[in-house]
Amino acid sequence: MTNSHETGARPGRPLLLLPVQTAVVAALGLLVSGPLAHRWPLSAEDGVNRTLAAHRTPFATALTDGVSLLAGTESVIALSLLCTAALLLVPRVPRWREAAFLAAAVAAQSAVFLLVTLVVDRPRPDVPHLDPAPPTSSFPSGHVGASVALFGGLAVLASRRLHGVRRHLVVGLLLVVPLFVAVSRVYRGMHHTSDVVAGLLNGACTLALVTAALLPRPREESEPPAPSPSVRSARRAVVVRHPRACDEGTAARVRALLRDHGYAEQRWTETTAGDPSGALASRLGGTDTDLVVVCGGDGTVRACADVVAGTGLPLAIVPCGTGNLLARNLRLPTEPVAALRKALRGQAVGLDVGRIRGDGIPPTRFAVMAGAGFDAAMVRDASARLKESLGWAAYVVSAVRHLGDPRMRLSIRLDGGTPLERRARMVVIGNVGTLQGGLPLLPEARPDSGRLEVVVLDPRGVTGWLAAAGYLASRAPGGRRQRASGAGERSLAHGALEYFGAARIDLRFARPQPRELDGDVFPAGTRLTVEVEPGALLVCLPAPARAGDLTGAGEEGGVHGHRDACSAAQ
Repeated sequence: MTNSHETGARPGRPLLLLPVQTAVVAALGLLVSGPLAHRWPLSAEDGVNRTLAAHRTPFATALTDGVSLLAGTESVIALSLLCTAALLLVPRVPRWREAAFLAAAVAAQSAVFLLVTLVVDRPRPDVPHLDPAPPTSSFPSGHVGASVALFGGLAVLASRRLHGVRRHLVVGLLLVVPLFVAVSRVYRGMHHTSDVVAGLLNGACTLALVTAALLPRPREESEPPAPSPSVRSARRAVVVRHPRACDEGTAARVRALLRDHGYAEQRWTETTAGDPSGALASRLGGTDTDLVVVCGGDGTVRACADVVAGTGLPLAIVPCGTGNLLARNLRLPTEPVAALRKALRGQAVGLDVGRIRGDGIPPTRFAVMAGAGFDAAMVRDASARLKESLGWAAYVVSAVRHLGDPRMRLSIRLDGGTPLERRARMVVIGNVGTLQGGLPLLPEARPDSGRLEVVVLDPRGVTGWLAAAGYLASRAPGGRRQRASGAGERSLAHGALEYFGAARIDLRFARPQPRELDGDVFPAGTRLTVEVEPGALLVCLPAPARAGDLTGAGEEGGVHGHRDACSAAQ
């Protein structure tokens, strides 16, 4: 389950508002086609259509024919595929996020439009139609909504990539297209004025939600530069880089930002399949290092944390992986360089880590979650190609394949107590508890609590899965919250979820089970022993970093320890 925005934003959550948008547009359509149909200004719409139909000219008809064709279903699909392919194939480094954003904007708008037309049945204007009339409702205009999603989406991408006069020119031309489409649809007798206005609003709202969900805010341009360091304040940093996750462009920006913050001496090392920490231990040996920077995903962070924990060296996270769950739970921005900038302007805070061992797993540490059963099988079988193209959504595809896996038999011993016998689909031990999309798998988990949280998932059939999903959704931000109930057992969601908390957890499985730590797959086995190491890892976090700020739990308390500011230029 383990391996972008203002601090604390949760990517993906704005998409949950799409059903609300659909309901609002449908309700507006029912009003327009019902109680308000004969009231001004709606009562004057037929006059607008008749006036335009009476003054049609060959030039205007030919011009609007081309504009209307540009926003037709076949054209929008073809242009969307072409632009998506260009984003993936033309640049030296494929722009997966931007390609997914554009495709999602067009698809989401189309879905909202189709759902609304199932509810609203408004006839088209009573004038000669210049285009074949599809069987869908006149409200809202699908052509207009699709053009906003496509050309508005391209305008969003252009605004993030271009600068100066080119930026204003390209963005302006792209945004004019939906307006031309709206006028042409009314001129050609295909829609009322209110239909195209609703299409513009529907497309704009969809585009705004998808942008907020899938595209990080370009915060680098808005923040003031760090003060230039003096020669006496120069520090040394070791930077561990995952070569595939952190591209050359990101690496160059990280290098420059560290230099701006006083780290004049930088030693860079790359991870390998055989050494996910990039030989960090040897890089630290015999040197005076002030900071370790990790450019990668949760697996890379875990490997480096295992080396750094207990040394007193602060670690800064540059989230470049598939899940980046630790960075998300610590409320770092998900844009890599923005996260580093925030961290360098903050303080080093002592966080817990879990120390784990088992048959086939030498003693090592994790910072996010350790799992066995369904969770580990999902991580193990997630396609590497899909992870590159879809990101964390690739795990969802893998999860579907394992929904029918047999349950496992296990025993759980908490802090040396009496073993508890259970049957389950999976067991997860967490130092933090929130998954992608803000889903709180372990709602009480906090990285400074001095203990670890455990969840045993055992849904029975479709009802059990729905009960578990409903409970977790209710615990998401905005849902009901309650204080942690200590280390005692809590059985919830009609037995589909069972929670525990302890400083030491011993797991025994009747048969070898797949296992994973922070998104890294380990050999199947029958034993796991996990202990918490309170405050063992110093992580640079945006200040102020109080206990209640780390995971949004909102409880009072103190962190395990602070260090000086993470930047030499402060």
